[in-house]
Amino acid sequence: MPENQTQNYDVVINGASVAGCTAAILYARQGARVALLERRSSMDAHKVLCTHYIQASAYPVMSELGLADALDGIGAIRNSADYWTKWGWIRPEAEIGPGVLPHGYSVRRQSLDPLLRRTAAGTEGVDLRLGHTVNELLVEDGRTTGVAGTSADGSFVLRAPLVVGADGKDSTVARLAGAPSETTENHRFSYFAYFRGLRHPEGRTSARVYYLDPDNAYVMPNEDGVTVVAAVLSKARLDDFREDIEGAYLDFVRSLPEGPEIDRAERISKVIGTVNYPLITRQPSGPGFALIGDAALTSDPLSAVGCAWAMQSASWLVEATSTALTGDDPLDGALADYAKRHATETGDHQHLIADYALARPFNEIEAFMFEGAARDARLAEHFHTFGSRLITVEDYMAPEIVARTEKVTGWSLSEESLRILSGGAPGAGTHTTGPEGARQESTEAAR
Repeated sequence: MPENQTQNYDVVINGASVAGCTAAILYARQGARVALLERRSSMDAHKVLCTHYIQASAYPVMSELGLADALDGIGAIRNSADYWTKWGWIRPEAEIGPGVLPHGYSVRRQSLDPLLRRTAAGTEGVDLRLGHTVNELLVEDGRTTGVAGTSADGSFVLRAPLVVGADGKDSTVARLAGAPSETTENHRFSYFAYFRGLRHPEGRTSARVYYLDPDNAYVMPNEDGVTVVAAVLSKARLDDFREDIEGAYLDFVRSLPEGPEIDRAERISKVIGTVNYPLITRQPSGPGFALIGDAALTSDPLSAVGCAWAMQSASWLVEATSTALTGDDPLDGALADYAKRHATETGDHQHLIADYALARPFNEIEAFMFEGAARDARLAEHFHTFGSRLITVEDYMAPEIVARTEKVTGWSLSEESLRILSGGAPGAGTHTTGPEGARQESTEAAR
């Protein structure tokens, strides 16, 4: 059919990366007719700025897609992590050993994105259209009803009851739909490079994450013997990097305690990064449209939630709306359910992530929990489970966990911090670090 003729689908998805491909595959398996649009023309196109770490929270979606087996097949790393702090290493696998805790995958986007795109293209019901740029949303009576745009073959018009923006933090769909948004400055910047042949302690493939307070770094082993090493620094240090990006990056990595021996490995990329990566929260649905992945919520790359939440938000959307698109359920109610689910699953986590993106020193609650995890194997496992976004903020700070942490560290949270815990997410409110000013007596429950 010529490009300039109108075509009809059940759903049009703009963006054929992690979120878009996941949604397209899941929708098509439910019987929906899906147009999956990608502005780039290559099947092998991939995102460059990424943490290269898919959290374990997304494993059920990866398993449903068949992606877990595919990632194992290309040598992606079943991930875990150790965390350096001033109280010592937090080692979640110290007692239970490797391969016991839930895992996600560490994989480069040059491997992940084409793999997902080819899976989507091979799924019956998915019409993948590369080199298609959306320029306009079709709107009738205040409701999005399709898209119009251009490709190498000319203009196109596609109509559908639902248009999905899976087009990243600078989402075209979100902009054209006028989706309400809130932007928070990220007070850190980041640079990274790829290394081949980097030696890992004891031959393990666990990631190493450094909390240098307020600076950070991570060392993430990936497939094919390649490791990404990132410096994530307070913008107070930006001038050093502006003068000499490569030299400042290498000096910082060499200074890491028990850091990677980069001078004994081969650097196979230039130093890549960005100085401005804001956190963006958008209303994830409206009349006839929905947003998933970074289009709905762009988080701090340091938290490594982007790929996982891309897959999970796609799954939440399909679960909420598939019967509305292929049956008789009302679509508006389904989209409202999706928005509520998205807020419930991500809201408290994003609150903490945004607060830590201020590049401030640890607050008292963070110091308390980090110190406890560095001193106790069970708390280390709990810490990692929370960082993998497998439990809620409320579960992370459950009374029995606080009591155990008091016993392990020998100090207790101040009354101010306890009030914060009782009132909501423990992110903002107190920035006093360490036990100074905290209650020194342990509670009875900790004894």
